[in-house]
Amino acid sequence: MAASVACAFFFDAEPAGEPGKHALDACALCAKRLARDSDVFMYRGDTPFCSEECRREQMHLDAVSDRQAARRLQRFTAEAECHRGQRQSRKVSIAS
Repeated sequence: MAASVACAFFFDAEPAGEPGKHALDACALCAKRLARDSDVFMYRGDTPFCSEECRREQMHLDAVSDRQAARRLQRFTAEAECHRGQRQSRKVSIAS
């Protein structure tokens, strides 16, 4: 496939009616329009960025978000274990 045809393919192939999918016409971070004759920096398969800096910033934001989600899950799991232990300690059988 010729380079111009490949480039046109990516810019013209907009996902119709699929929310959450990025069209390749603007940077996903700063919303700067992406020119057909400029480089497009991709991340996570189909997310376009105008520069390496924007892509790197999104990668950083995703890493921070992933760490926060992991901490929330860890706290939730610890709290569930604590509550499970309290429920089990209340179930004391009384021998007669």
